[in-house]
Amino acid sequence: MTIRFDGQVAIVTGAGNGLGRSHALALAERGAKVVINDLGASRDGSGASSDAAMEVVALIEKNGGEAMAHGANVANFAEVEDMVAKTMAKWGRVDILINNAGILRDKTFAKMTLDDFKLVLDVHLMGSVNCCKAVWEIMRQQNYGRIVMTTSSSGMYGNFGQSNYGAAKMAVLGLMNTLVLEGAKNNIRVNALSPTAGTRMTEDLMPKEMLDLLTPEAVTAGALLLCHADSPTRQILCAGAGGYASTRLFETDGIFLAADKQTPEEIAAQWDAVNDTSNQHNLESGGKQTEKFLTKAMSQLSAQS
Repeated sequence: MTIRFDGQVAIVTGAGNGLGRSHALALAERGAKVVINDLGASRDGSGASSDAAMEVVALIEKNGGEAMAHGANVANFAEVEDMVAKTMAKWGRVDILINNAGILRDKTFAKMTLDDFKLVLDVHLMGSVNCCKAVWEIMRQQNYGRIVMTTSSSGMYGNFGQSNYGAAKMAVLGLMNTLVLEGAKNNIRVNALSPTAGTRMTEDLMPKEMLDLLTPEAVTAGALLLCHADSPTRQILCAGAGGYASTRLFETDGIFLAADKQTPEEIAAQWDAVNDTSNQHNLESGGKQTEKFLTKAMSQLSAQS
């Protein structure tokens, strides 16, 4: 199987540098028309410049592809709407959205200001929400859409000094899970990429010999797998240094306690059974948890009658 994107239009946010740049170049190389979105801010979100985005556009055009730049701040819905409107005016469709834009404001929670917490959520979480909202009806009308969220191990597992970043990166998985359900009937598939790469975000966190292994291109291979015509949906793909793995959220089968046993002491007494992973499940929606608990309860009550 050869993965191509001929005739498709892709929007990649934060595409002036790092992972976004790599994603955009690879999509263009495989036939996509690409919107290079980049505010041109520094790693902490300050400043703005169109230079990086225009350089990526020029490189794509030099290689025979089609691209346009747009400097929308993804945290500003009006600017995102303008980007999507200009994309539609130029190419008439949006097939792929890769939510990649992000900033860092790392500090321990004790020292972090609420302004720094909120700003990171605005860019990572609300930026993803804004971009998804702006293309959602277009994808529904087309009966086709592929969306990639960018999550992080910092959200799924935690990382010291990144409470804001971790909260935002876990939140986009909640967004993904619901959009998967709502978009299924219109052939909209939504996945998440958890990257580890040597970019502006990580350049001062690791020695050079390690950064040299963490190429953006290794991560981009995973990104393209998540947004092509036959892509999976609701997958969390972890990628870095040539390694690829998936993360899943499982729930143990759990226990049932009769009304007279529903106390914290009884839960504690059966804590090993609560945490027994031998019959755990990957639930398809929040309602499946309620269904499981009610089924367990009705089964036990029926057996007692």
